[in-house]
Amino acid sequence: MTMSKAPLSSPIAAILFDLDGTLIETDNRWVAILEQKLAPLKRLAPRLDTHALARKLVMASETPTNYVLSLIEHLGLSSSFFGLTDRLRRSKGLATREDAELVEGSAELLEALEGRFGLAVVTTRARPEAYAFIQHAGIARFFPVVVTRQDVLRMKPHPEPVRKAAALLGVRPEECLMIGDTVPDIRAARRAGALAVGVLSGFGEKAELERAGAHLILERAAQILDYLPS
Repeated sequence: MTMSKAPLSSPIAAILFDLDGTLIETDNRWVAILEQKLAPLKRLAPRLDTHALARKLVMASETPTNYVLSLIEHLGLSSSFFGLTDRLRRSKGLATREDAELVEGSAELLEALEGRFGLAVVTTRARPEAYAFIQHAGIARFFPVVVTRQDVLRMKPHPEPVRKAAALLGVRPEECLMIGDTVPDIRAARRAGALAVGVLSGFGEKAELERAGAHLILERAAQILDYLPS
């Protein structure tokens, strides 16, 4: 749901960001490849939206891919399987460190928020990978707190990562605003009691973000400036 550009009414002390599709561009090459593979289905179902279906299939791989990556890390094999983890990331349409680019307006947004709110990254990426991304993108200095899958027992959509970030920032979850591009981001925020803002710069679709309970849906994170109290 989009809203008129009125300030959000809840008190906000901290803003939490997902990484892929929110601050960092997703790599849509795999969606395009999958969409091509699905094209013959349109002969049977002419109204089938193969692009939307391809995006959903890529997103459906999130849980098993995260499980494999977590297993590799817990076994202490992350360095040995470095190439594999990058291939798994690409198979999900997610950028690797070498080709990561910021979503338009992200750097300017963080500059504007610095000093006004506590800032944190809440991601399902591994700790070394997450830090490498934000350092490569030149935004590490904005984030005193980075919560990765190695910092929690349960990942999004469970509220634990949001609660962990809030605790590390010294605020209550109810004083946080979480910005993310997927249903797990929105559900984690809502279950933690935080404001949930969905963005359409990643894999999430407006309708599914609305169903998940997003308080606000924007084209990209930078637009949140229009809704924050001055």
